[in-house]
Amino acid sequence: MYIAIEGIDTAGKSTQIEALRTLFPEALITKEPGGTAAGSEIRNMVLHGNLKSKTAELLLFLADRAEHTEAIIVPNRNKLIISDRSAVSGMAYASVQNLCDESTLVMLNRLATSGTLPDTVFILKLTPKELENRLSQKEHDVIESRGTDYLLSIQDALIASAYALGIQTYVIDATQNIDTITDEITNLIKGAL
Repeated sequence: MYIAIEGIDTAGKSTQIEALRTLFPEALITKEPGGTAAGSEIRNMVLHGNLKSKTAELLLFLADRAEHTEAIIVPNRNKLIISDRSAVSGMAYASVQNLCDESTLVMLNRLATSGTLPDTVFILKLTPKELENRLSQKEHDVIESRGTDYLLSIQDALIASAYALGIQTYVIDATQNIDTITDEITNLIKGAL
């Protein structure tokens, strides 16, 4: 089973993945972008580089997704795979930037993944107030520095993108207690295994 944990920056993806790592020690934990050596370079280039072109950003993320799918996801389909982000994020970020229409984004992500998409996606959803609170407590990368309105539009696009890609989707209130969120995700995973 291939699942992805999605959410805007500061929603708690990393916290939940660390909890799931303990609860499912046999699972393969990975991430996008950056789940491969090439992906780490791409992630660094996009988040800390000086790209001017949003299309270049999209194409680099698609390149990472193709490499990640071929090197990590496909060879491990017999295991529980838990990924920090997936094609859902790539499509959401691109759709908010109006780089192309939804059907083109679906096609590009299906191409990059050879049709291998997560079976289930968990989207951690923040309120505007909680997002502002969490952002005020950390240094911002290139994406976070685009502001709360931008990140909230990404959050809406994550949900729309998961549905457009035809992935089973659970939207989870990320303002809840960390353990409550972990229990909710864990119960849904166990129910699907």
